[in-house]
Amino acid sequence: MRTGQHIIMVGCTAPSHIYPSLGVVRELVDRGHRVSYVVGEPLRELVAGTGAEVVAHPSRLPLGDEAWPQDPADAMRVFLDEAVAVFPGLTERFDGDRPDLILYDIGGLAGPVLGVRYGVTAVQLSPTYVAWEGYEADMAEVMAAIRGSAPGKAYHAAFGGWLRENGIGTDAWEWLGSPGDVIALIPRVMQPYAEKVPPRVRFAGPCLDPARVAESAWVPPRDGRRVLLVSFGTAYTEQPHVYRACFEAFAGSDWHVVMAIGDRVDPAVLGTPPPGVEVHRRVPQPAVLEVASAFVTHAGMGSCAESLWYGVPTVAIPQAVDQFGNAERLEELGVGVRLPGDRVDAVTLREAVEHVAGSADVAARVADLRAAVRAEGGIGRAVAAVESFMT
Repeated sequence: MRTGQHIIMVGCTAPSHIYPSLGVVRELVDRGHRVSYVVGEPLRELVAGTGAEVVAHPSRLPLGDEAWPQDPADAMRVFLDEAVAVFPGLTERFDGDRPDLILYDIGGLAGPVLGVRYGVTAVQLSPTYVAWEGYEADMAEVMAAIRGSAPGKAYHAAFGGWLRENGIGTDAWEWLGSPGDVIALIPRVMQPYAEKVPPRVRFAGPCLDPARVAESAWVPPRDGRRVLLVSFGTAYTEQPHVYRACFEAFAGSDWHVVMAIGDRVDPAVLGTPPPGVEVHRRVPQPAVLEVASAFVTHAGMGSCAESLWYGVPTVAIPQAVDQFGNAERLEELGVGVRLPGDRVDAVTLREAVEHVAGSADVAARVADLRAAVRAEGGIGRAVAAVESFMT
């Protein structure tokens, strides 16, 4: 491996996709590699602190609490349209500064196409679970519905046309389903059918950026009360009924509640928080989880990974996409419970939190998984895997 190689990282303009790669990129830069990180302009500053060169572009992806298309194929089309739009600018930028290696997020569809253009290896950094042997058969009903729909057919035609324009004759569905080399930045225990995942996928586990962990100005309570974090990530925060239920459930209790409500809920409509409840637009999640005794979450993969890393049991209230499967998996692992959104009230919420925080069995399982997840290697293993592709 030569030192000081040029790596292009094609990111996805969504915080939940950016956070998992930041620690890896920072370490690559610290080891002397030159990293050009491609990301939408709204998240420029999120990446800049790693020391990578930020190659920013206008983004079409919804951010924060903006609405995503409801149809799955239409949602997939957003990523494709972004890739097609930014690709000419990327070739103009990099044709005279070719990379030695390309890394890309699952949503960074321009990444592998750049790999073909420059004749270099493209490695996917996956912030969520990956396909397993037999995935197509196991998911046949779901995939058939997507591919057979009008939006699915339009997506396939547009993607196939773009691939052909770039000298790639592979069918678009096959191209998507066979990403080549992958480094998975999730706990292996969160991967469905982990035993069927092909060897080309290397699991590194969560790669929490140490700078993100250290930069928090949040101060934990000093009154001895247990800390409960309530957060629905960056895209599913419109949950006023949950926030009000928290007010009622934990008012006057021995819990200190730290709540992130995002930008779409006006704090005024919730009323005055009771003593011991903090209400913020956003919170430094790792810093709070480091001292938390329980976590009310939407069960996004990033939040699941961080809960396991810090050993915090969960009450999962899934909202969309992979969150239902993630919530089920946390329950199967014995480190959390699922609470359907339509069953959330002060009583059910308090009972669920007290159960996961007070069960000796849950505590033992959480401790075991925390140790196992940290033993996966994290940033060190991910960077070693990246460098193994360099010659």
